[in-house]
Amino acid sequence: MTLGQNLSSVNEFFIVGFQGLHSFRIVFFLVLLLIYIIILAGNLLVILLVSSTPCLHTPMYIFLSQLSISDIIVTSTICPNTLLVTFNDGYTISKAGCITQLAAFSASMITECLLLTVMSYDRYVAICKPMHYLTIVSSTLCLQLLLFCWALGFLLTIIATILISSLDFCGSNVIDHFFCDYGPLLRLSCSDTFLLETVVLFITTNETTFEIVFIFSTYVCIVRSILKMSKSTGKKKAFSTCTSHLTVVCTCFGSIVAIYVSPSGKKAFGMNKIFSLLYTVLTPLLNPIIYSLKNQEIRSAIVKGFRNQRQILRSE
Repeated sequence: MTLGQNLSSVNEFFIVGFQGLHSFRIVFFLVLLLIYIIILAGNLLVILLVSSTPCLHTPMYIFLSQLSISDIIVTSTICPNTLLVTFNDGYTISKAGCITQLAAFSASMITECLLLTVMSYDRYVAICKPMHYLTIVSSTLCLQLLLFCWALGFLLTIIATILISSLDFCGSNVIDHFFCDYGPLLRLSCSDTFLLETVVLFITTNETTFEIVFIFSTYVCIVRSILKMSKSTGKKKAFSTCTSHLTVVCTCFGSIVAIYVSPSGKKAFGMNKIFSLLYTVLTPLLNPIIYSLKNQEIRSAIVKGFRNQRQILRSE
């Protein structure tokens, strides 16, 4: 394929991936493949445990299972193509495939951010209003919040996707990234992108600002309630839960703000790729480890599951 600079219409793109890996390309490929397998195994385990263990059928764990579903979608949208890009030292993707990848990735990422926001509210009610938790965070509200997160994620994505699909691409077809991300794709368009950039900036800035302010506000209340607790064991358990959630929030939102909210002209392409790896690979890897598998009830469910499986094998 010739990577021309002519002004003919572009119907496919060439993703360059990580340039300069040279002899480390295969090593990077194997590491990324291993991480992808761990992400799938860890998040699928969380989903299986929550769905099959009655004691985990509570809002907190239902939100965790939905977060795992979102993580799997995010990673499966990006990692397989990234593995191809790395192994082949580049990858060609059609215009329709590129926009589809961007849409699936955007919808799942927006949903994940909304889920993290909802989970901060769940922790706020559990710690600040424990006596009213079951009344406030009922199964009905839990279902409504989940539907809201997924519906809003796809709705906002559809708006941006329609605008991106109407763009014309000409000249260079080289995307200096490891997947079809918004910024690198937009730079290849020869159409007027003012409306699209305004809409995306409005959606991203307002959504991210609301989520960060909301999470910060809930944690101010949470910290105040924890400090008022008399028992040190209660404080330790509450802080443990909050620390896990905040670690995921900081990793996810920090990398998103660094790429999509701050001025793009001041960032090198290499830094964009590093930040993108944080929320497409590192966050889905950390979620089941630091936020789920460290949980005592989930660990107990894993041990119980292995014991039951061993008993079944022995009986056969």
